Amino acid sequence: MIAALGPALLFCPADRPERFRGALEKADAVILDLEDAVRPEAKAEARENIVAADLDPARVVVRVNASSTDDFAADLAALARTGFRTVMVAKTDDAESLAAFDDDYSVIALCETARGIRSASRIAAHPRVVAMMWGAEDLVASLGGTSSRFPDGGYRDIARHARSHVLLEAAAQGKSAIDAVHIDIDDVEGLRREAEDAAASGFAATACIHPRQVPVIRGAYAPDASTVEWARSVLQASETERGVFRFEGRMIDEPVLRHARSVLARAE
Repeated sequence: MIAALGPALLFCPADRPERFRGALEKADAVILDLEDAVRPEAKAEARENIVAADLDPARVVVRVNASSTDDFAADLAALARTGFRTVMVAKTDDAESLAAFDDDYSVIALCETARGIRSASRIAAHPRVVAMMWGAEDLVASLGGTSSRFPDGGYRDIARHARSHVLLEAAAQGKSAIDAVHIDIDDVEGLRREAEDAAASGFAATACIHPRQVPVIRGAYAPDASTVEWARSVLQASETERGVFRFEGRMIDEPVLRHARSVLARAE
């Protein structure tokens, strides 16, 4: 479901309704944010903005506040008045916290605390969950840390562990995984490297916070022409070969063929 949206998911503050349509036009899907992007005193108005939004529900995700907050119930009440049914739950700490959602909803569980990362396997197994996402900054804050990255821009080991763990647990349950935002908007090369790694590792999408990041993410997820041609050729060759075979000097077996199918899926 998430992979069908496209790779670039753009956050948009729910208290800025004048940006909704533009964000959706620029990205593959928009995440209307009721949580961190909205000041406490503006949350009620932000909910009404979402109720009034005339957007394609198939390309809209609404991020609601954590289930442990007083805002959670109000967020769900507002959602019930809309056609939006894909919900990202901030700071998902355990599977039990998702009991509020019935079969009408598809949930993206955002694991961004120590408890959430530790519980990722049970969260991913929840029947309402269609995708998992992780978050570096809130995670490090929950640990009492001060920075998720080294001075050179690379993630610290704890963030890399969380990223890998969420991806693995999502895949183990047949769910999609979404990579975290790159908060340094001007670091285009850093974003490109992370998005290319995300695509190669198996993430279905990368979230972003600025429209300028969208084409970088799209480019990173799109395989180049030579890779697409290789994928088509090796899959065609597999139709007449049995088991393991040699193709262009490389041993080809079923895992490699799955890689080729993934390349074509991304290209399409």
